Amino acid sequence: MPDPPLTPHGEQQCRDLCDRFPFHSSIGLLVSSPLRRTIQTTLLAFEPEISRGVRYFALPEVQETSDLPCDTGSNLSVLRQDFGDRPVDLSLIPDDWDSKKGKWAADHAAVEARCRQARNWLKSREEDHIVVVSHGGLLHYLTDDWTGSGKFQGTRRPFLRRVKKILFPNAYDPWYTGTGWENVEYRSYRFMEGDGENASLEEIEESRQRRSEKPLTKEEKTQLRETVTQDGGEALKI
Repeated sequence: MPDPPLTPHGEQQCRDLCDRFPFHSSIGLLVSSPLRRTIQTTLLAFEPEISRGVRYFALPEVQETSDLPCDTGSNLSVLRQDFGDRPVDLSLIPDDWDSKKGKWAADHAAVEARCRQARNWLKSREEDHIVVVSHGGLLHYLTDDWTGSGKFQGTRRPFLRRVKKILFPNAYDPWYTGTGWENVEYRSYRFMEGDGENASLEEIEESRQRRSEKPLTKEEKTQLRETVTQDGGEALKI
């Protein structure tokens, strides 16, 4: 289904997140992927920020990684029609953002470049605390945090992938999600000092403790990232 909206269950998850999120009062900017479900998530989960006039941008660089129909956004004209009366600023979205070609392609190099651009844009903002609502696959690239990236791979994955390659070589494998992020999970990151144009992020200690994760060394992060991106390549593009 192209650019699907949230289900009723998903809407309730967003309301629950709104109730348990402890940092509403400190947020100075809202940013999300322009896909329907992330716009809806932001409007529901961060309603207190919306109500007090916190600015909200839809940022195309943080759209999901793959070119599956469900991960491909709607045309800008459709977004303007559907969300034009809502407090989301669509001015950063170009007409070709949903093409999945060139800058917006579903390949590792393009996704990495988009995430680097997004981090630099975020770093240039004057707000101290920014919420970014995005997608499980993209967030590994944005944060360069690959821990748990195989967390939700189905137990039947090896068998199904062998069958799929024979019968449906271009089909997407529903048993491979390729993300360590749960629905409506939130984590906290800060920009690292002295990292230049890469604008790298690191998860803060309180956030790691919240999900019981130990920080990886730089070498461990590099090795895990290379392993995951090589193994999950076909999940980006079908």
